[in-house]
Amino acid sequence: MWRSGPGSSGGVTRLVSRLVRVIVLAVGRLRPPYADDVQHYQRLLARHAKVEITEVREDEQVVRRIPDRAFVSLLDGEGETMDSMAFSRFLEDRRRDGRDLCFVIGGPFGHRWVAGPASGTRPAENARVDHRLSLGPMTLPHQLARVVLLEQLFRAHKILAGEPYHY
Repeated sequence: MWRSGPGSSGGVTRLVSRLVRVIVLAVGRLRPPYADDVQHYQRLLARHAKVEITEVREDEQVVRRIPDRAFVSLLDGEGETMDSMAFSRFLEDRRRDGRDLCFVIGGPFGHRWVAGPASGTRPAENARVDHRLSLGPMTLPHQLARVVLLEQLFRAHKILAGEPYHY
């Protein structure tokens, strides 16, 4: 699907974002007060992208829930940091690749499923991570990280659509 006209800069044709799924794969159940915020951003994002949120109970279930051929971005305190403009470009690059984008958020104990010998745990078989993303140097509760990620996804889509929101 291609679109041009309003929302596209200078009549340039751009790809509609619904072609690529964005999956947020999170360990643990979402609880109030974060659940309301996640629902709010899911509603806002619905007109911009196909966003799916999948919860698993334990770290060991993560690998099985990562879609085949998806670009996997692990939220990690030591990952790449980006401002909102860079994050929107990151999303656009993934969209151009045509692969689904899967963000993985660990539970309260981090990402044991990708851990290695230094942590005393075995790495999971087929644990595939294409990218590591940091939401900043501060440690966030894993439930709040979901809200922050969804807000940044919404902001990035607004930037890409040329719509007001990002100031």
